[in-house]
Amino acid sequence: MNKPILYIIKVGGHLIDDQARLSAFLNLFATLPNKTDTGIPIYKLLVHGGGKMATQLSEQLGVPAQMVEGRRITDSETLKIVTMVYGGYVNKQLVAQLQQLGCNALGLTGADGNSVVAHKRVNASIDYGWVGDIDQVNTTLFKTIIEAGITPVVAPLTHDGKGHLLNTNADTLAQELAVSLSNSFTTSLLFTFEKEGVLADLAQENSVMPHIKPSDYQNLKAAGKIFAGMIPKLDNAFKALEAGVNQVLIGKAEKLHELVEGKAGTTLAK
Repeated sequence: MNKPILYIIKVGGHLIDDQARLSAFLNLFATLPNKTDTGIPIYKLLVHGGGKMATQLSEQLGVPAQMVEGRRITDSETLKIVTMVYGGYVNKQLVAQLQQLGCNALGLTGADGNSVVAHKRVNASIDYGWVGDIDQVNTTLFKTIIEAGITPVVAPLTHDGKGHLLNTNADTLAQELAVSLSNSFTTSLLFTFEKEGVLADLAQENSVMPHIKPSDYQNLKAAGKIFAGMIPKLDNAFKALEAGVNQVLIGKAEKLHELVEGKAGTTLAK
């Protein structure tokens, strides 16, 4: 018997900051098909980033944003702000907009329902503060919610089981959810952003590489054909494939339907 299909879709901060583009994306998300032509159920789950609002609120409250090598240091005051923004306004605004579109959504952080447990990152040279690396996903909870016809909308916050919330990378969160739910569903992990897909030439928006296999990726990386900013995302994507995810799709948020149909973006598969 075929497993039901689950799309784990990560939407980035650039889209969160642009209300018109975000509304268009959410309309596409809400209208994804709910079954295949052969009647196999299709479910969806949304993971979101935070956008610029946390930085703006930090400035307004006089809490300076601390960055090291492009990564946010999450001290106690910053954690309060990202919780307000990611777990509060952004998450609930997404849920409210999806409800308007007829998509019954439930907003979650990792603390809600003990859904995602993590530990505080330990780094010998840099203390990133209250930043979490994921240990465990409550697959029973997610499966129950999803199969009840409710769409989880997950903020990039986890908890350690000791009373502390943790700021967690949204790409990593989406990847871990996809891997953990692969036993119960045929999972597709989608990273949506402002580019058309993985580009062979950054200056040419139409230079999308439609398919990349692990062997191709290693050759492309060795030849310097992969833009440095994409390497961490692609490294993690191929790890997700090795860990049981069926496919990873990368492409433009505005082309979500074409992306899931394999008509746009880049497909990573074994």
